[in-house]
Amino acid sequence: MKFLCIECDEQMIFEQRQLPGDGTLAAAFRCPTCERVVAMLTNPMETQLVSSLGIKIGGREVPEQPLELVRSEVVGGREDAFVDAEAPLPVEVRASGAGAVVWSLAAVERLEGVPRFVRGMVKRIYADYAKQHGITEITPEIMDRARSDLGLEGM
Repeated sequence: MKFLCIECDEQMIFEQRQLPGDGTLAAAFRCPTCERVVAMLTNPMETQLVSSLGIKIGGREVPEQPLELVRSEVVGGREDAFVDAEAPLPVEVRASGAGAVVWSLAAVERLEGVPRFVRGMVKRIYADYAKQHGITEITPEIMDRARSDLGLEGM
């Protein structure tokens, strides 16, 4: 919802918010051109409705964040899920139980070219392929063979 100054046809700017304590909410808006001020007063039921919807009246108190709506709706997610820090790639990926799959340095460097949001899935595909074929070290050549065998050349 936005308030427009009828005289100037300008969007009014939020100026202040007050919670008088009786369940009502008051907000003042000012026209940047003619300085006209208007106020909005909600009754207790309207104030409760607005609060229950999580609506903040009066503009932002913090800068916008990427995916902030998604962040607010995710329950029980990891605190660092949206941290944009590059974690170092492990050189070795151990399988549970018998055997281990080791990544050559060249394979790890090639894996760094994969977008981070799918890198874990790509690593898992290659590791599973290696385990199924009795391969203990993943090299760029093994990665090429896996792509070909799995029909992933176009990806």
